[in-house]
Amino acid sequence: MAQLAEPKTKTYRWTVVILLFFATTINYLDRQVIGLLKPALADDFNWSESDYANIVMAFTASYALGYVIFGRIIDKIGTKLGLGLSLVVWSIAAMGHALAKSTMGFAFWRATLGLGEAGNFPASIKAVAEWFPKRERAFATGLFNSGTNIGAVVAPILVPWILGLYGWQEAFIITGAIGFIWLIFWWLIYEIPTRKKGISKAELELINSDADDDSEEAAIPWLKLFQVRQTWAYVFGKFLTDPIWWFFLFWLPSYFAQIFDLDLKKPSLPLVVVYTASTVGSIGGGYLSGWLIKRGWPVFKARKSAMLLYAFMVIPIVFATSATNIWTAVGFISLACAAHQAWSANIFTTASDMFPRRAVSSIVGIGGMAGSLGGVLFPYIVGQILDTFSARGDISSGYNIIFIMCGSAYLIAWVVMHFFVPRMERVKV
Repeated sequence: MAQLAEPKTKTYRWTVVILLFFATTINYLDRQVIGLLKPALADDFNWSESDYANIVMAFTASYALGYVIFGRIIDKIGTKLGLGLSLVVWSIAAMGHALAKSTMGFAFWRATLGLGEAGNFPASIKAVAEWFPKRERAFATGLFNSGTNIGAVVAPILVPWILGLYGWQEAFIITGAIGFIWLIFWWLIYEIPTRKKGISKAELELINSDADDDSEEAAIPWLKLFQVRQTWAYVFGKFLTDPIWWFFLFWLPSYFAQIFDLDLKKPSLPLVVVYTASTVGSIGGGYLSGWLIKRGWPVFKARKSAMLLYAFMVIPIVFATSATNIWTAVGFISLACAAHQAWSANIFTTASDMFPRRAVSSIVGIGGMAGSLGGVLFPYIVGQILDTFSARGDISSGYNIIFIMCGSAYLIAWVVMHFFVPRMERVKV
């Protein structure tokens, strides 16, 4: 009987990935709701593009702050409590949108949502570093990060259905309440490997096969982290590319509605296709660098080569606005979104590649803050561009400018990261 039970204990780390996947799915489901409700809410509250941009900026500014706060908290109190606390805050905020009576009300609840949701990735990347050897981390990250796309796929189906049956308030309440169901499973199941009962000796040895630090040591002071080039490489990589995903998440529904008259009150197949492609990119992007490592490539060479490929894959999005039908545009945008998620799976993993486990959440928090600050700036630019060209009756040209910015961001980010850390050596603190 003992022999029959052994295979289950050898793969417990993948149970952890499943938990992180569902947390990330819920995270992005809650985040995506407002983008799908934008046309209805804009009519009810008389929003301009700049008004909506301000609401998005409230989220991203608070998200930046939340990354710093939760990144540090999680390194101090641990992954289990840190992610649980994060989810409680964001789920309450997601439901709180139903109470909003004005544009300022939505901005308040979006800011609270951003504060809470910021804890998901620092905790998840730290959990992967705790449960996986380096050669498996990018694939594990790609798997749980694919939840961002599943959440974005589920939302265009679920939210219009709730909107049609009940109204926009109920759409926020129902989707926001889902997180509390996940919290039960997280609390009952998760623990770090050294404290987890039932984990096999073989799996524990695999997890620690390339460990060179003690994750239970004291957190590294931030001053030391800012003194190394690896921190700045990660910071600029996130600053330049995270805002592009915010644009894909918050403006693609409006783009398809404005340019191709897509009815957002019905389940949206083009958005489902885009985010399904993103899922493939997330998983495949994480798998590729891991596959190269298993074939003997150095870890950092595999990561950087994969990221360079993904940077080039985003560039064709510049042709989206010249598309004569919606499905051609969907093709270009799907490729860019898939490439972003492949890039994301790898840049997240570089944090655990370059830094000891006890600093991972702090680094992810610092980089996430930088990405969110870019996410504050970019929506403002987007809102100004779209309002300007909308007033001229040529909003398509406005999107063309934005897509050019999106297409070039990743290659610029790769060059900047290469400048700071040509070899991406591991930090020794």
